[in-house]
Amino acid sequence: MKKIITLSLACTVGILAAQVELEPITVETKAGTELIKDVSGEDIKSADLGEALFRQSPSVSLVRRSGIANDIRVRGQKKDNISVTIDGAKVHGACPNRMDPPISHILTNNVDYIEINEGPFNVEDFGVLSADIKVHTIKPEEGFAGELNLGAGNFGYKKAAINLSGGTKDVRFLLSASTESGEQYEDGNGDDFVGQIDRNIKEGLVSPMAQYQDKYKDLDAFSKQTLMAKMFWNITDNQELKLSYTANRSDDILYPSTKMDALYDDSDIYNVEYIAKDLGRYSKELTLQAYQSEVEHPMSTKYRVMGAKMYMTHALTTKTQGAKIKNSFDLDNHMVTFGLDYSLRNWDGGYYKNDMPLPLAKFHSIWDVDTENTAFFVKDSVKMDKLTVDLGLRYDMTDIDSANPSQQSNTYDELNAYALATYHANSSTQYFAGLGKSSRVPDGKELYWVGAMGNVIGTADLKNTVNYEFDLGVEKQYENAMLKAKVFYSKLQDYIAYNASNVNKMGASVHAYENVDATLYGFDLSGTYVATESLYFDYGMAYQRGEKDNPLSNQVGTDMPDIAPFKFNAAVNYDVRDDLSFRAEVIAADTWDTIDYENGEQVLDAYTVLNLRVTKSFGKSFEVLVGVDNVFDSTYAVSNTYKDLILLSTPNNEVMLMNEPGRYAYVNLRYTF
Repeated sequence: MKKIITLSLACTVGILAAQVELEPITVETKAGTELIKDVSGEDIKSADLGEALFRQSPSVSLVRRSGIANDIRVRGQKKDNISVTIDGAKVHGACPNRMDPPISHILTNNVDYIEINEGPFNVEDFGVLSADIKVHTIKPEEGFAGELNLGAGNFGYKKAAINLSGGTKDVRFLLSASTESGEQYEDGNGDDFVGQIDRNIKEGLVSPMAQYQDKYKDLDAFSKQTLMAKMFWNITDNQELKLSYTANRSDDILYPSTKMDALYDDSDIYNVEYIAKDLGRYSKELTLQAYQSEVEHPMSTKYRVMGAKMYMTHALTTKTQGAKIKNSFDLDNHMVTFGLDYSLRNWDGGYYKNDMPLPLAKFHSIWDVDTENTAFFVKDSVKMDKLTVDLGLRYDMTDIDSANPSQQSNTYDELNAYALATYHANSSTQYFAGLGKSSRVPDGKELYWVGAMGNVIGTADLKNTVNYEFDLGVEKQYENAMLKAKVFYSKLQDYIAYNASNVNKMGASVHAYENVDATLYGFDLSGTYVATESLYFDYGMAYQRGEKDNPLSNQVGTDMPDIAPFKFNAAVNYDVRDDLSFRAEVIAADTWDTIDYENGEQVLDAYTVLNLRVTKSFGKSFEVLVGVDNVFDSTYAVSNTYKDLILLSTPNNEVMLMNEPGRYAYVNLRYTF
């Protein structure tokens, strides 16, 4: 379905907690897709795209790890259960502890809009189990234009970013660069990272050895620099070549709720795309794409008390190379797309003591693991009067191999498919229902990870996870309001879960991952109400519940992990004049008391947070934005402590909880030319 995002009320379909934009964007989407638009314009508080999505979508919950580079969950699913692409390129992090999730490798300043496709309704990309996040970055334009952003906030936050775009109709260029840094934020109690660890030490939850050494207690929480360059070339009237490169350089990223911090995190993304249109009756559009993403991530105990005399470093790299060719054509009332998709991910890591590699027998953590996928896919969009039926089919062939001769290789073949029907009852109402099957393979960590003590944490004979899901929804447009509602029911076959009970005599994890069948269901509701030409309201809410069919080995509980409680987003927007607007938003969540306690989760209190923002324009080029988040300086946490992540803990299953930032005031100056 084609949607035009404009200042009209229709623009708000699927868009939550975001102000409307004046420039129209045309995006091809299926019913039920959520669009988060103008991210570069609206979410300028920091580079953290995960936090921006958490603020704008009720279905997205945050996995807080630090002041930046935080992870996300969608409908209670994270890691490889959701797929992330940046301009079509598949991106993976190198850290097995998710310090550098895929969503962290692109700066909010460079994002145009984001599609959140919930459910198994994507056959073009590998591993879309429960949702996929498609990040679309800004594009070069004709003529010459630029933008300068300067930002500052509490906790020593500083940011400067610039992007330049220009060219002719045939050749266009874009260059974007940024730098930002931030000190350790303080929670509502006034505790920075060091203070949060101190509090947990006093409560007996964390060993004193996990505290930062005195000389490192005043370290900044992070510093980050980015660069993005693009060139678009219209070779002929019907042929286009797109080239892009994105670099991220982050240094000394502190992760207080774990025993290691990232010494640096470097990533490079290369992307080439060729598009040819109207080549013949059976080729309306032909697309060829090739990409490569590389990440380097060493993390260390160097800054902690435990590393004062001897520090451990776990250094990892990952490289993903991919190519896709797809062709589409119209045939009567059918829009047919078919193609081939290929990707190869290499993941490698090793342990060092005082910068010297451990003996070979204990050096490798994830040993040169290759995950190679080849797939064929076909889609058909059939239009029949008021009814549109989207069909998709994908056949995956995946081989996973480790360089460790003692670890088995694995092959996974799977046929995935979906059917999604959209009924346009009238110009203002549409109903949609979809049924699909999707899958994802285990990753190198889940299969082959070996700890620094030589304990084999991975489980080499894991099965791939298969999702059978049904979605049902409605989108309704009124004269001065919009409503969208959706429910889903998912049966997860061989869901990959972490079992904290699987330990050896030394208490170290062994073969900690296992398959278990599970059920996941929930709903989300969102909408907008326009009271006057100047006053309008946004709202959204989401609820999920998940249960394992049976307890894991040597356990009794059946609650699924990572299932965040009921969440509610609401905002009121008031445009005083064309050059002055106010926004107040509330983000709230219920008590998180349905937990997987045996695997580290704990009860989290309910919370309600108020954020305020005012935007003032001066002429056509200059804009000032001033905001205050968490106005009442509340102390709360949004991220639970599932032991799939290695967090600071004690033997009695207590795990350190990471609080959210307290009151945060910020200002951003934007100059466009």
